[in-house]
Amino acid sequence: MHSAPFVTAHISKSTDATITMASSASPSSSLLSSRSAIKTTSLSSLRWKLPVTVSLPRHQRRRASPVFVVVSMDAKPTVLVAEKLGQAGLDLLKDFANVDCSYNLTPEELCTKISLCDALIVRSGTKVSREVFESSGGRLKVVGRAGVGIDNVDLGAATEHGCLVVNAPTANTVAAAEHGIALLTAMARNVAQADASIKAGKWQRNKYVGVSLVGKTLAVMGFGKVGTEVARRAKGLGMHVIAHDPYAPADRAHAIGVDLVSFDEAISKADFISLHMPLTPATSKILNDENFAKMKKGVRIVNVARGGVIDEDALVRALDAGIVAQAALDVFTVEPPPKDSKLIQHENVTVTPHLGASTMEAQEGVAIEIAEAVVGALRGELASTAVNAPMVPAEVLTELKPYVTLAEKLGRLAVQLVAGGSGVKSVKVKYASARAPDDLDTRLLRAMVTKGLIEPISSVFVNLVNADFTAKQRGVRISEERVILDGSPESPLESIQVQIANVESRFASAISESGEVTVEGKVKDGIPHLTKVGAFEVDVSLEGNIILCRQVDQPGMIGTVGSILGEENVNVSFMSVGRIAPRKQAVMAIGVDEQPSKSALKRIGEIPAIEEFVFLDL
Repeated sequence: MHSAPFVTAHISKSTDATITMASSASPSSSLLSSRSAIKTTSLSSLRWKLPVTVSLPRHQRRRASPVFVVVSMDAKPTVLVAEKLGQAGLDLLKDFANVDCSYNLTPEELCTKISLCDALIVRSGTKVSREVFESSGGRLKVVGRAGVGIDNVDLGAATEHGCLVVNAPTANTVAAAEHGIALLTAMARNVAQADASIKAGKWQRNKYVGVSLVGKTLAVMGFGKVGTEVARRAKGLGMHVIAHDPYAPADRAHAIGVDLVSFDEAISKADFISLHMPLTPATSKILNDENFAKMKKGVRIVNVARGGVIDEDALVRALDAGIVAQAALDVFTVEPPPKDSKLIQHENVTVTPHLGASTMEAQEGVAIEIAEAVVGALRGELASTAVNAPMVPAEVLTELKPYVTLAEKLGRLAVQLVAGGSGVKSVKVKYASARAPDDLDTRLLRAMVTKGLIEPISSVFVNLVNADFTAKQRGVRISEERVILDGSPESPLESIQVQIANVESRFASAISESGEVTVEGKVKDGIPHLTKVGAFEVDVSLEGNIILCRQVDQPGMIGTVGSILGEENVNVSFMSVGRIAPRKQAVMAIGVDEQPSKSALKRIGEIPAIEEFVFLDL
């Protein structure tokens, strides 16, 4: 049996197209899996035939059987929804993608399915492990967590595999806070126990005397979105609220009358403790025997965060010893917990089955929020809810958008100017801005420079998620420098400059006076422009591709080069000349929409006044 022929396809118009091949030499197999499907720009309707060029290796050209090429115009991404999601969210997904709702998958079944999926949506019950990312074969581009916590997703593995992880941090905030308050009040007044008692035919008013909340101290452990909302509501109940969170701003706490204190002070002063911290190595079993011993005798504990933050065996001991009077728990280390759990069966414990986000309004809100985040990520949009990429507020993303494009294209230009054999190891990115350093978050820009630097010279796909990891893995050190300018800080940046040190250049004029390959750009009217190459000032839009020429500054050069390109039907979009002095050396930057042929580039190089030139693919 002959091996399947090598096939390349050229599509002359922009469309969403999946190319699959079948050959009688291998009738049961596809030459291109869905992962290697060719996709170009989306077009909703196509009315012309697509010319497809098929190229075979020389030794197969005579004996290979015919190749049939099928072009599918409905190459939607596939989203696997592994846990129940509100209908409103599913409808949003179905407008953009093929949706596979498969619930209660075993880890093995998830690993098998994931290689056919571009996105995965889970709640808290599905573990997205390293094995899942490895099994995806690189196709999985985004994992959406329908909720806040992401401890069931291996973020390290996601980052290494270039997979964005997004969550829905706002839609269920109020629902979780309300449930926390519900448990707090139900626990204080023994509602669950009294209900069970009366349904069992008993009338035990004296047994279920409760405690009042007014004037009591509530310690909110974790002052994020949910913790803040719990604090607001507890203040309305007349409680004195303190909080511990090493990352919370004091002014936000003071604005609602909450004092930020140390961990030990919070647990030692509290009459009630409400947990709202994420589950991390630092918080795992943070409420243990040692810390229970520091608490007031008779303290009451509410947990609507993560079960793993409490050592459950230690909590049982604290309950039995009377250190903890009562506990109200919505989350557990293992869910569902064992039926014979001493903690669950304890008479002073009120439990609910992870209902924090379980309101009709929150479920619909979470479904819509996560669906929008996943669809946006699949479209290549910047995600404000990404948890393993630079966290940038939505309004900042909008403001930085043209600078993000500029940063990536400057990286692409700079690395293409490096001569073959020169290892890129040291890169500096300089930002010139009138804004104070605290008002300019450059993590996103650094990530895009990294993407531009690495993708043209490697097979790896770099995105906002794995940019820093990929650079470190390849030994590329990227440093940043701020240049503070005088003037109005209305625009975030005046310019971005990328320098690559200790390398030789394909275009000697790109070497600055200090010895680095240097390119600099600005955003003008929302469009990225190249404004400097080496020591030469230029001005060319970073759209299409660029030809750089170093020449002797003399009349007619623009016309001569333009004529050659015109004869080759290459459209010139911009042309700019930067020179040291009249009739001396100059650098001409030419923006072109198409790549000139080798013969056209050769003719440009043969012009006597041109000393060097280079074509750069953006």
